[in-house]
Amino acid sequence: MHDDLLARARAWLAEDPDAETRDELAKLIEAGDVTELAERFGGTLQFGTAGLRGELGAGPTRMNRAVVIRAAAGLAAYLRNNGQDGGLVVIGYDARHKSADFARDTAAVMTGAGLRAAVLPRPLPTPVLAYAIRHLGAVAGVEVTASHNPPRDNGYKVYLGDGSQIVPPADAEIAAEIDAIATLADVPRPEGGWQTLDEGVLDAYLSRTDAVLAPGSPRTARTVYTAMHGVGKDTLLAAFARAGFPEPVLVAEQAEPDPDFPTVAFPNPEEPGAMDLAFATARETEPDLIVANDPDADRCAVAVRDGGDWRMLRGDEVGALLAAHLVRRGVRGTFAESIVSSSLLGRIAGKAGLPYEETLTGFKWIARVEGLRYGYEEALGYCVDPEGVRDKDGITAALLITELASELKERGRSLPDLLDDLAVEHGLHATDQLSVRVEDLSVIADAMRRLREQPPTELAGLAVTRAEDLSRGTETLPPTDGLRYTLDGARVVVRPSGTEPKLKCYLEVVVPVTTHAGLPAAHATATVRLTALKRDLSAVAGI
Repeated sequence: MHDDLLARARAWLAEDPDAETRDELAKLIEAGDVTELAERFGGTLQFGTAGLRGELGAGPTRMNRAVVIRAAAGLAAYLRNNGQDGGLVVIGYDARHKSADFARDTAAVMTGAGLRAAVLPRPLPTPVLAYAIRHLGAVAGVEVTASHNPPRDNGYKVYLGDGSQIVPPADAEIAAEIDAIATLADVPRPEGGWQTLDEGVLDAYLSRTDAVLAPGSPRTARTVYTAMHGVGKDTLLAAFARAGFPEPVLVAEQAEPDPDFPTVAFPNPEEPGAMDLAFATARETEPDLIVANDPDADRCAVAVRDGGDWRMLRGDEVGALLAAHLVRRGVRGTFAESIVSSSLLGRIAGKAGLPYEETLTGFKWIARVEGLRYGYEEALGYCVDPEGVRDKDGITAALLITELASELKERGRSLPDLLDDLAVEHGLHATDQLSVRVEDLSVIADAMRRLREQPPTELAGLAVTRAEDLSRGTETLPPTDGLRYTLDGARVVVRPSGTEPKLKCYLEVVVPVTTHAGLPAAHATATVRLTALKRDLSAVAGI
């Protein structure tokens, strides 16, 4: 076993095109570090519906140039097998370590395979890449990003020509082509021949961002903005300037791209502490709202003054606010969300007489809903211009929520006031999440098995009226590894995360409330119920 491991490591070393990872691997081989080598050569980084995502480093289970070249070659083979020979592939990238290298390698592989490749001019938000695919008539797109993962990670997100991320069976077909590549020597990589796009593609995207706003709407709300050390700042500032909003006050420490993300433990606005600097800036400058993007700017977080201090709105709250705003503006078309998001969206759409659809988790599903006009997911993702960007877009979502805040401001009201109105109109929909990060993935498998073998009959004192095993599929959903429990006045969805070693449980309680005076009591009831749901679910799942 030891000799076999060293032989595989030496073979990998011989064809690794990157001096940095070659040096790293040579040192491991020289030191005879069997444990570390076994971890790196104990399999391959799996290509799935999120493409690739993993820790940077040498070897087949890490993100590196050798892995990316294989992935690009597999994608190129898939495209050619599907009659796209000579088609255009657009490539975007963020500001993480190695992103520019991975983008260049992808362009070289596409060119060598007889496809045309065009690379965005510099690190730009993921939605600009998603927009460019449709705008340029490409057959596919690649975004090199690990979104809001830790600094040591990078990733590779694949879109097809419709501008949406890949879904089965495309992922498995591309993975099979990747597996079929025997050696990197078989992959032609010319030194040039691809196009580097100019600013025209960004200008076209920005001219489209104006269209999400109502002509002549108020543009007075003042914002504090953080780019979370990512690539959102320049694009968002340009979009806000074009729209005529006051220039956002930047969280200076987090404004410029920095692949080490020095001020945050985890560059995700949802993580504890990530918004602390934004709150500090807001306390000094007294804006109307705080807007944050994640590092690749496809997500948008919003914080508001609530009582004496600032609080982050949940993704479900922003999702409902944007929906109510669009309904008030008289938009038509289908409203859609994933099964783990709040059922309030269905109520808002129903009352407005608009079609509504639920999908599996992920924008790759939401974006494919027929006639989509607005889609959102609780993990801070919003699609407010599906004709332009068939994916979540943190730039246009920021514009739309700031327009809503401006309209409310003109009437002496705020975003929390509108949330209160929605609760009185549709019932208080309160959501929370129980999320368990594990070192050992078998913990997740055991919990899912336990719940399947002995489904709960009641949680938090509420009867479970329906238990669904989503791995069997439903009338409206394809099969997925998940469980859904409908209770009297609540709903629970349990699923393993698709991108992290986590078991995620999504909780919602609905408390009827008929007057604004009844809201404090309804909130208190909701908090008690959510706490009890978490406690009981932990017990029955054994987590």
